[in-house]
Amino acid sequence: MSIADPPSRNDEAAHLFVERMAMAFAEVGIPRMAARVLFTVMSADETLTAAEIGERLDVSAAAVSGAVRYLTQFGMLVREPVKGSRRDRYGLPDNPWYEATITKTGLYKNFIDIADGGVDALAGRSTPAGERVAEMRDFFVFIQGEIDSLGERWRARRAATGHGGSPPA
Repeated sequence: MSIADPPSRNDEAAHLFVERMAMAFAEVGIPRMAARVLFTVMSADETLTAAEIGERLDVSAAAVSGAVRYLTQFGMLVREPVKGSRRDRYGLPDNPWYEATITKTGLYKNFIDIADGGVDALAGRSTPAGERVAEMRDFFVFIQGEIDSLGERWRARRAATGHGGSPPA
């Protein structure tokens, strides 16, 4: 290979990457099949149909279907219809890690709202139970603020490093 030749893809190493990342994500609670699908799509240079994903993973269409449904709910995959077909192609959004984090933050807002009601129901911070629930609520308020701040800093860093555009030709 000369210096001008682009490096060639190592399919075996790419498959190992997909499986290792899927196991790591499964260890923190992400369904393993969803993680396998996510990293299969991430490691592809083009969008993939469900059949292509299934073929790469050697799994059924039903397994892929459930995984893509899970991943699209969290903003980790985007579905693109194939013109003139009932098939869809799946790819990553422009910034999947940020998108999934922002999507998840609605969870904290819900926790905060429910905890507010719990603090009121438990006589505020004047009781041990009320204090524990207030502490939980305050933690989620803090986390929400940090996530918002991190999102702003991430967008600035991403722009400064030139990420987010099309890859070089």
